[in-house]
Amino acid sequence: MIKRVGAFDVIPEEDLEKGIGGLKRLMAEAGIDFAVIVENVDKFYFTGTVQPGVLVMPAEGNPMLFIKKGSERAQAETTLAITPVKSDTEIGEILGRTGISKGTAGLELDVVPVSLFERLKGLIQFNRHMDITPVIKELRAVKSPFELEQIRKSGAMISRVFAKAKEVIHEGVTEIDIDAVLVAEGRRFGHQGYLRMRGLNQEMTTITVQSGYTGTVPTFLDGPITGAGVTPAMPNGSSFKKVERGIPVTVDYGGGYNGYTTDETRVFVVGELQERFKKPYDAARTIIEETADFGKEGVDCTEIFSRAYEVVKRAGLLDYFMGYGEGKVQFIGHGIGLEINELPIITARHTRILKEGMVFAFEPKFVLPPYGAVGIEVDFIVRRDCLERVTDDSLDIVYV
Repeated sequence: MIKRVGAFDVIPEEDLEKGIGGLKRLMAEAGIDFAVIVENVDKFYFTGTVQPGVLVMPAEGNPMLFIKKGSERAQAETTLAITPVKSDTEIGEILGRTGISKGTAGLELDVVPVSLFERLKGLIQFNRHMDITPVIKELRAVKSPFELEQIRKSGAMISRVFAKAKEVIHEGVTEIDIDAVLVAEGRRFGHQGYLRMRGLNQEMTTITVQSGYTGTVPTFLDGPITGAGVTPAMPNGSSFKKVERGIPVTVDYGGGYNGYTTDETRVFVVGELQERFKKPYDAARTIIEETADFGKEGVDCTEIFSRAYEVVKRAGLLDYFMGYGEGKVQFIGHGIGLEINELPIITARHTRILKEGMVFAFEPKFVLPPYGAVGIEVDFIVRRDCLERVTDDSLDIVYV
């Protein structure tokens, strides 16, 4: 029934088996005897459902998926056997009888609150524990062919939204009006409605439209151009600022299909682009083109950052690169998948060798207070001998 009214592809059984097998292997290497997985995204990755419950994964033996609500839907969404329960206490009793929760427990300590940790410890009665999040992140960093298909479908939403943007951006329209039309456009094609970002207080909007000084305002979100938003309660995203002639409008949009996120940015201008923004835009374009030519499996992420840095240095734009002043961020790229902040991270200091199947958003951007901001963002799939773009629309400035 849900399939008839939704927009998604069921995760193949072989993908779930590969994910579970990979986690078991990494657990054994890390000395983790069983995992207790409660975070929605991790649970979806290993089971195909986010219905309320707990996934318990022994390093040896079959996983147990406990569902507290929506068991009928959960069973339709996953090929794993489920165990319906009415309470956490029942989970503890069943695990006690099976004996699979012995030894060192692995928990998602980056996202599990202390109160939940203590409750799980009381129910499962483990004495030793480790953080399993690094293991899960490593596993999820390389995407399967099915996952890449979901990411491409997510990217197709971005292309549709950018095409629509040309129709709605004009002098005097507000950022929020553009935002509203483009969010609706994505939803019409099955956008899931929000993006997931891992970590405490990591919140973001699906889209940010900025057009001038609103792109220069530093805020809590870890990004170079985050927008002013409409309230201190959610201080990022689009605002009621009106589009001006000659000032770049950046549309930063996150596609979302079947859980999988994409993240790209394009530049739109009413009339002629002001001179002060031309060099930064050209630098961003050069960085992307050189990275596309150079990047492939086996390249170190720090070398990608270093090459980009040299382009910016030669252009004399270091003060404005990836933010200005206290608004600067340390990365130029970030992994994407079920969450928008996955591995790999492209920085000057995070050494990581690219592997085929990794996917990352790459976003050279410049902030020039108080005038505005400009930049481009594209998503790349790492291949053996190249970087493959997720979308195929033009990176040129769109003049309206």
